[in-house]
Amino acid sequence: MLSSRRNILSLVGAAAAVSGGAALYMRGRKQPIAQADASTPTAAPVVVPAAPQAPANAGPDSPFGKRSIGSPNAPVTAYEYFSLTCTHCAEFATVTMPLVKPKLVDTGKLQIIYHDFPLDQVALMAAQVARYLPPEEYYPFIEALFAAQEDWAFQPNENYHDSIYKYAALAGMDEATYNAALADTKLKEFILQGQQQAEQLDHIDATPTFIINGRMYPGAMAYDDFAAIVDKAAAG
Repeated sequence: MLSSRRNILSLVGAAAAVSGGAALYMRGRKQPIAQADASTPTAAPVVVPAAPQAPANAGPDSPFGKRSIGSPNAPVTAYEYFSLTCTHCAEFATVTMPLVKPKLVDTGKLQIIYHDFPLDQVALMAAQVARYLPPEEYYPFIEALFAAQEDWAFQPNENYHDSIYKYAALAGMDEATYNAALADTKLKEFILQGQQQAEQLDHIDATPTFIINGRMYPGAMAYDDFAAIVDKAAAG
């Protein structure tokens, strides 16, 4: 399943700087993992997603660099559009990815490139913090957030600044760096620009959505369905 696009609020300030502002959306209710049809994509082939424009002199290890797992020489590339407050993304991360990583990523068959698509301001905060960690810490951190999503994202009267920092500190981030991540307006603009491009150019309107070797597959797929798509893509 996936979290549908619900236009409920826009980010003040940073959003306005990104061609009029990108909207943020409310999370959907948690539902079982979707059973995808691995034989055909749900949309026509699409081009490889364009990357948002990083500031000048921003290196690959900067918060604006690519965040991915797997070999860049893998025969299959999956772009995952996700939100850290999406319950369906969490379902994929906690149920399917523990099989995908050892069987497909670690074996050199698949590279996953992560694209932020925040559904709300809390997800945007968490995405900024994740990108301030060293690239090698990015995947472990987002997987930890997905595994504990109910703890830091959805508790009544949650103090999101403190709840996200609890996990950032466990990942080795100090408070000064954490506050700098949240205050980085260029990074906010970068994430929102990428989300806007995904909506306008690639017609992404829900999370999670995967573009696998140029074909779009929305929904949190079970492992067998995801692996069948990867196998078909690898076969050409």
